[in-house]
Amino acid sequence: MLRFKDKTIWETPCRFCFFSQLPYSFEKAQKNNVMSGINYLTREGFERLSNELEDMKSRGRSEAARAIAEAREKGDLSENAEYDAAKEAQGMLELRINDLEKQLANARVLEISDVDISKVTVLSKVTIKNKANNATITYQIVSESESDLKAKRISVSSPMGKGLLGKKIGEVAYVDTPNGKLEFVVENISI
Repeated sequence: MLRFKDKTIWETPCRFCFFSQLPYSFEKAQKNNVMSGINYLTREGFERLSNELEDMKSRGRSEAARAIAEAREKGDLSENAEYDAAKEAQGMLELRINDLEKQLANARVLEISDVDISKVTVLSKVTIKNKANNATITYQIVSESESDLKAKRISVSSPMGKGLLGKKIGEVAYVDTPNGKLEFVVENISI
């Protein structure tokens, strides 16, 4: 936890890599994703995060330094709100850079050929049917950094992702929601 000006601005759980310890299967490692800090990414997701990190390190840091220099020129720093805002923006930028570096350090790039479609895993597309209203929808299970509900890409660490992970066709997934437990039948798994 990091505090800045009496506000909590960042909370990150400790991350440990379990791959250096006892041998794990791919599926077991996926289930331990949240605890281990391993970030499963597609090649495109890894490249997007790498590009964002490089942009923040080069252009973002130079813009932050320029904003601080401009605010410093305006006079007394003790009563300079623009200087305080520029320093706070720099701190937030450094936090984001640190977060991206951790994500990339713990990243494991998955190829489509590695996906086992006999059960729901990271990168698989799963078609589910809600038992309550018979609505059918298809989601792709991805890492947190690649999730996008509009594109029907849900995080492996979301309640839906956790409920679906490891299920086979025909099995029922139970998902805890604020309105109670929902039941979904896995109808199809594909790449």
